[in-house]
Amino acid sequence: MQRFCGWAKRICVFLFWIGAWQLCALFVHNKILLVGPAEALRAFAGLIFTPLFQKAVWFSLSRIAAGFFLAFFAGLLTGSLACAIPFLDDFLSPPIQLMKSVPVAAFVILALLWTGSANLSVLISFFVGYPAIHAGTKTGISQTDKKLLEMARVFDVPLHRQILGIYRSSVCPHLAGTCKSAIGMAFKSGIAAEIIGVPAGSIGEAFYQAKLYLSTAELFAWTFTVLLLSAAFEKIFLALLARAGGPSA
Repeated sequence: MQRFCGWAKRICVFLFWIGAWQLCALFVHNKILLVGPAEALRAFAGLIFTPLFQKAVWFSLSRIAAGFFLAFFAGLLTGSLACAIPFLDDFLSPPIQLMKSVPVAAFVILALLWTGSANLSVLISFFVGYPAIHAGTKTGISQTDKKLLEMARVFDVPLHRQILGIYRSSVCPHLAGTCKSAIGMAFKSGIAAEIIGVPAGSIGEAFYQAKLYLSTAELFAWTFTVLLLSAAFEKIFLALLARAGGPSA
Protein backbone atom coordinates (compact mmCIF):
# COMPACT_ATOMS: atom_id res chain seq x y z
CA MET A 1 0.00 0.00 0.00
CA GLN A 2 2.80 2.40 0.89
CA ARG A 3 4.52 1.64 -2.42
CA PHE A 4 1.26 2.29 -4.31
CA CYS A 5 0.85 5.65 -2.54
CA GLY A 6 4.42 6.58 -3.47
CA TRP A 7 3.79 5.83 -7.16
CA ALA A 8 0.43 7.66 -7.05
CA LYS A 9 2.11 10.74 -5.59
CA ARG A 10 4.79 10.72 -8.29
CA ILE A 11 2.20 10.38 -11.05
CA CYS A 12 0.15 13.26 -9.62
CA VAL A 13 3.21 15.50 -9.42
CA PHE A 14 4.18 14.55 -12.99
CA LEU A 15 0.66 15.26 -14.30
CA PHE A 16 0.59 18.59 -12.48
CA TRP A 17 3.75 19.81 -14.21
CA ILE A 18 2.65 18.47 -17.60
CA GLY A 19 -0.60 20.39 -17.14
CA ALA A 20 1.31 23.52 -16.11
CA TRP A 21 3.48 23.18 -19.22
CA GLN A 22 0.38 22.85 -21.44
CA LEU A 23 -1.26 25.89 -19.84
CA CYS A 24 1.90 27.95 -20.38
CA ALA A 25 1.96 26.89 -24.05
CA LEU A 26 -1.69 27.89 -24.45
CA PHE A 27 -1.04 31.22 -22.77
CA VAL A 28 2.05 32.04 -24.88
CA HIS A 29 0.26 30.81 -28.05
CA ASN A 30 3.44 30.92 -30.10
CA LYS A 31 5.00 27.64 -31.24
CA ILE A 32 8.36 29.31 -31.87
CA LEU A 33 8.63 30.41 -28.25
CA LEU A 34 7.00 27.41 -26.56
CA VAL A 35 5.28 24.22 -27.71
CA GLY A 36 3.03 22.00 -25.64
CA PRO A 37 3.86 18.47 -24.45
CA ALA A 38 1.84 16.87 -27.27
CA GLU A 39 3.83 18.67 -30.00
CA ALA A 40 7.13 17.88 -28.28
CA LEU A 41 6.16 14.20 -27.96
CA ARG A 42 5.17 14.03 -31.64
CA ALA A 43 8.52 15.53 -32.63
CA PHE A 44 10.32 13.00 -30.42
CA ALA A 45 8.35 10.11 -31.95
CA GLY A 46 9.20 11.39 -35.42
CA LEU A 47 12.91 11.52 -34.64
CA ILE A 48 13.46 8.33 -32.69
CA PHE A 49 13.56 5.86 -35.59
CA THR A 50 15.52 8.03 -38.01
CA PRO A 51 19.17 7.24 -38.92
CA LEU A 52 20.08 10.80 -37.89
CA PHE A 53 18.76 10.21 -34.37
CA GLN A 54 20.55 6.89 -33.91
CA LYS A 55 23.84 8.25 -35.26
CA ALA A 56 23.68 11.37 -33.07
CA VAL A 57 22.80 9.37 -29.94
CA TRP A 58 25.69 6.95 -30.48
CA PHE A 59 28.14 9.75 -31.29
CA SER A 60 27.37 11.81 -28.19
CA LEU A 61 26.72 8.96 -25.76
CA SER A 62 29.95 7.15 -26.60
CA ARG A 63 32.06 10.27 -26.09
CA ILE A 64 30.37 11.51 -22.93
CA ALA A 65 30.52 8.00 -21.45
CA ALA A 66 34.20 7.72 -22.39
CA GLY A 67 34.96 11.04 -20.68
CA PHE A 68 33.05 10.02 -17.57
CA PHE A 69 34.75 6.61 -17.32
CA LEU A 70 38.16 8.24 -17.73
CA ALA A 71 37.22 10.66 -14.93
CA PHE A 72 35.95 7.80 -12.76
CA PHE A 73 39.06 5.63 -12.98
CA ALA A 74 41.46 8.58 -12.82
CA GLY A 75 39.63 10.03 -9.80
CA LEU A 76 39.56 6.63 -8.11
CA LEU A 77 43.30 6.19 -8.66
CA THR A 78 44.47 9.68 -7.67
CA GLY A 79 42.03 9.90 -4.76
CA SER A 80 43.37 6.61 -3.36
CA LEU A 81 47.01 7.62 -3.87
CA ALA A 82 46.40 11.08 -2.36
CA CYS A 83 45.23 9.42 0.88
CA ALA A 84 48.37 7.29 1.00
CA ILE A 85 50.81 10.03 -0.09
CA PRO A 86 50.06 13.45 1.49
CA PHE A 87 52.53 15.21 -0.83
CA LEU A 88 50.56 13.97 -3.86
CA ASP A 89 47.39 15.45 -2.38
CA ASP A 90 49.11 18.85 -2.07
CA PHE A 91 50.59 18.48 -5.56
CA LEU A 92 47.21 17.76 -7.19
CA SER A 93 45.28 20.39 -5.24
CA PRO A 94 46.00 23.42 -7.54
CA PRO A 95 44.96 21.79 -10.86
CA ILE A 96 41.88 20.21 -9.27
CA GLN A 97 40.86 23.54 -7.75
CA LEU A 98 41.39 25.13 -11.16
CA MET A 99 39.15 22.51 -12.81
CA LYS A 100 36.45 23.21 -10.22
CA SER A 101 36.66 26.99 -10.60
CA VAL A 102 37.10 27.64 -14.33
CA PRO A 103 33.73 28.13 -16.11
CA VAL A 104 33.02 25.27 -18.49
CA ALA A 105 32.19 27.64 -21.35
CA ALA A 106 35.63 29.26 -21.06
CA PHE A 107 37.37 25.89 -21.01
CA VAL A 108 35.39 24.73 -24.08
CA ILE A 109 37.07 27.42 -26.18
CA LEU A 110 40.53 26.22 -25.15
CA ALA A 111 39.54 22.58 -25.55
CA LEU A 112 38.43 23.26 -29.13
CA LEU A 113 41.99 24.33 -29.92
CA TRP A 114 43.47 21.24 -28.23
CA THR A 115 41.19 18.42 -29.35
CA GLY A 116 39.03 19.76 -32.17
CA SER A 117 35.26 19.44 -32.13
CA ALA A 118 34.99 15.66 -32.66
CA ASN A 119 36.35 14.70 -29.22
CA LEU A 120 35.44 17.87 -27.38
CA SER A 121 32.73 16.21 -25.25
CA VAL A 122 35.21 13.55 -24.05
CA LEU A 123 37.49 16.18 -22.56
CA ILE A 124 34.68 18.30 -21.13
CA SER A 125 32.98 15.29 -19.47
CA PHE A 126 36.32 14.35 -17.91
CA PHE A 127 36.91 17.98 -16.85
CA VAL A 128 33.64 18.26 -14.90
CA GLY A 129 33.59 14.73 -13.46
CA TYR A 130 37.15 14.14 -12.30
CA PRO A 131 37.38 16.62 -9.36
CA ALA A 132 34.19 15.31 -7.74
CA ILE A 133 35.18 11.65 -8.06
CA HIS A 134 38.68 12.37 -6.75
CA ALA A 135 37.18 14.13 -3.71
CA GLY A 136 34.55 11.39 -3.18
CA THR A 137 37.22 8.71 -3.18
CA LYS A 138 39.28 10.59 -0.61
CA THR A 139 36.23 11.07 1.62
CA GLY A 140 35.28 7.40 1.45
CA ILE A 141 38.80 6.23 2.30
CA SER A 142 39.21 8.73 5.14
CA GLN A 143 35.95 7.51 6.73
CA THR A 144 36.86 3.83 6.61
CA ASP A 145 36.42 2.14 10.00
CA LYS A 146 39.80 2.46 11.74
CA LYS A 147 39.09 -0.53 13.99
CA LEU A 148 38.66 -2.79 10.96
CA LEU A 149 41.93 -1.53 9.52
CA GLU A 150 43.72 -2.09 12.80
CA MET A 151 42.35 -5.63 12.97
CA ALA A 152 43.51 -6.24 9.38
CA ARG A 153 47.04 -5.12 10.31
CA VAL A 154 47.07 -7.28 13.44
CA PHE A 155 46.14 -10.36 11.42
CA ASP A 156 48.50 -9.38 8.59
CA VAL A 157 45.74 -9.21 5.96
CA PRO A 158 47.24 -8.50 2.49
CA LEU A 159 46.59 -5.06 1.01
CA HIS A 160 44.48 -6.36 -1.86
CA ARG A 161 42.22 -8.14 0.67
CA GLN A 162 41.92 -4.92 2.68
CA ILE A 163 40.93 -3.04 -0.48
CA LEU A 164 38.29 -5.61 -1.47
CA GLY A 165 36.98 -6.36 1.98
CA ILE A 166 37.21 -3.05 3.88
CA TYR A 167 37.93 -0.03 1.71
CA ARG A 168 35.53 -1.04 -1.06
CA SER A 169 32.46 -1.12 1.19
CA SER A 170 33.39 2.31 2.60
CA VAL A 171 34.23 4.06 -0.68
CA CYS A 172 31.39 2.84 -2.92
CA PRO A 173 28.51 4.48 -0.96
CA HIS A 174 30.33 7.83 -1.09
CA LEU A 175 31.02 7.40 -4.79
CA ALA A 176 27.36 6.63 -5.50
CA GLY A 177 26.19 10.11 -4.54
CA THR A 178 29.20 11.73 -6.16
CA CYS A 179 28.78 9.83 -9.42
CA LYS A 180 25.06 10.61 -9.59
CA SER A 181 25.92 14.31 -9.62
CA ALA A 182 28.95 13.85 -11.90
CA ILE A 183 26.95 11.93 -14.53
CA GLY A 184 24.34 14.68 -14.73
CA MET A 185 27.05 17.32 -15.04
CA ALA A 186 28.92 15.27 -17.65
CA PHE A 187 25.85 15.04 -19.89
CA LYS A 188 24.87 18.69 -19.46
CA SER A 189 28.39 19.97 -20.03
CA GLY A 190 29.16 17.50 -22.81
CA ILE A 191 26.07 18.47 -24.82
CA ALA A 192 26.67 22.17 -24.14
CA ALA A 193 30.21 21.75 -25.48
CA GLU A 194 28.85 20.07 -28.61
CA ILE A 195 26.43 22.95 -29.17
CA ILE A 196 29.41 25.33 -29.10
CA GLY A 197 31.79 23.14 -31.13
CA VAL A 198 29.08 21.68 -33.42
CA PRO A 199 30.79 18.36 -34.26
CA ALA A 200 29.15 16.70 -37.26
CA GLY A 201 26.66 13.96 -36.43
CA SER A 202 26.27 14.87 -32.75
CA ILE A 203 23.30 15.74 -30.55
CA GLY A 204 24.86 19.18 -30.15
CA GLU A 205 24.71 19.70 -33.92
CA ALA A 206 21.05 18.62 -33.90
CA PHE A 207 20.33 21.22 -31.20
CA TYR A 208 22.13 23.85 -33.25
CA GLN A 209 20.22 23.00 -36.44
CA ALA A 210 16.89 23.05 -34.59
CA LYS A 211 17.76 26.50 -33.26
CA LEU A 212 18.68 27.78 -36.73
CA TYR A 213 15.35 26.63 -38.17
CA LEU A 214 13.39 27.80 -35.10
CA SER A 215 12.09 24.25 -34.58
CA THR A 216 11.15 24.48 -30.91
CA ALA A 217 9.43 21.07 -30.94
CA GLU A 218 12.68 19.45 -32.08
CA LEU A 219 14.60 21.31 -29.38
CA PHE A 220 12.28 19.77 -26.79
CA ALA A 221 12.58 16.36 -28.47
CA TRP A 222 16.37 16.42 -28.28
CA THR A 223 16.13 17.66 -24.68
CA PHE A 224 14.00 14.59 -23.87
CA THR A 225 16.66 12.46 -25.53
CA VAL A 226 19.45 13.87 -23.36
CA LEU A 227 17.34 13.44 -20.20
CA LEU A 228 16.55 9.81 -21.06
CA LEU A 229 20.17 9.00 -21.93
CA SER A 230 21.44 10.59 -18.73
CA ALA A 231 18.85 8.82 -16.57
CA ALA A 232 19.47 5.42 -18.20
CA PHE A 233 23.25 5.75 -17.95
CA GLU A 234 22.96 6.82 -14.30
CA LYS A 235 20.70 3.87 -13.39
CA ILE A 236 22.95 1.31 -15.06
CA PHE A 237 26.18 2.74 -13.67
CA LEU A 238 24.87 3.10 -10.11
CA ALA A 239 23.49 -0.45 -10.21
CA LEU A 240 26.93 -1.73 -11.26
CA LEU A 241 28.58 0.39 -8.56
CA ALA A 242 26.19 -0.99 -5.93
CA ARG A 243 27.10 -4.54 -6.96
CA ALA A 244 30.79 -3.66 -6.86
CA GLY A 245 30.33 -2.32 -3.32
CA GLY A 246 28.75 -5.55 -2.08
CA PRO A 247 30.47 -8.12 0.11
CA SER A 248 33.58 -9.70 -1.29
CA ALA A 249 33.43 -13.29 -2.44
